[in-house]
Amino acid sequence: MSLGEKIVKLRRENNYTQEQLAEILNVSRQSVSKWESDLAYPETDKLIKISELFNCSLDYLLKDVDCNDKKNNDSIFNFMNLKFQERKSKKTFKGLPIYHIGKNAKGVIAIGLNAKGVIALGFKATGLISFGMLSVGIFSFGFLSIGILAIGLLALALISAGCFSFGLLALGSISFGIVSLGAIAIGDFSIGALAVGKYFAYGDNARAMIAIGFTKTSGTFYESLGNLSSHDIIEVKDCLDLVVPNYFNFIKEIIKFFLR
Repeated sequence: MSLGEKIVKLRRENNYTQEQLAEILNVSRQSVSKWESDLAYPETDKLIKISELFNCSLDYLLKDVDCNDKKNNDSIFNFMNLKFQERKSKKTFKGLPIYHIGKNAKGVIAIGLNAKGVIALGFKATGLISFGMLSVGIFSFGFLSIGILAIGLLALALISAGCFSFGLLALGSISFGIVSLGAIAIGDFSIGALAVGKYFAYGDNARAMIAIGFTKTSGTFYESLGNLSSHDIIEVKDCLDLVVPNYFNFIKEIIKFFLR
């Protein structure tokens, strides 16, 4: 099989037109046509780009071997034990393909080892909605997640949920936030088995200026052990008004609501 025949085969397998391949390689469509017809040969830097794009070796491109004999030289690559074949939509939106599946995917919907898109799925994913080992987005889900809303083993966001979570509102086994809920909760307002708060803590073991606990409490301004009586609830609400700054009024009112 000639070099030109291999380029044709790889291009078609990966759903590229001659125009798309030419644009990626920064050459004219006529150049691609000549390569595929074996009327001309790509320069070395173009061969390297072709091998990277189609995930094949230079040996495969240049040596006279059958397609079936190549090893790990086609457009299929392993990603977390799944196989993805290079695919790219011909239709675009704002210059991006509607979908792109590939090693370095970039599209409205992007799936790949390194994916960037409105919706991105990959080992490293960046997008409005992202799913990945490392994910960054408005809505982010993954092992390490960063975003406005993040869910992951380690989550960092305005609203975060995970084994370890950091955010304005943090929920997790171990959580750190303005409002923190978790087995171990640390923040300005904390609820958890072990709750450590600046202003308010509620849990089995509670420590804060206002501490409400069931086994152990440590409150510098107010503390209560066990269930709250009606009188206790009134006292806690008064204490909240005294110690919580005005910029936390919204959170304070939510706590008061649930103390009813």
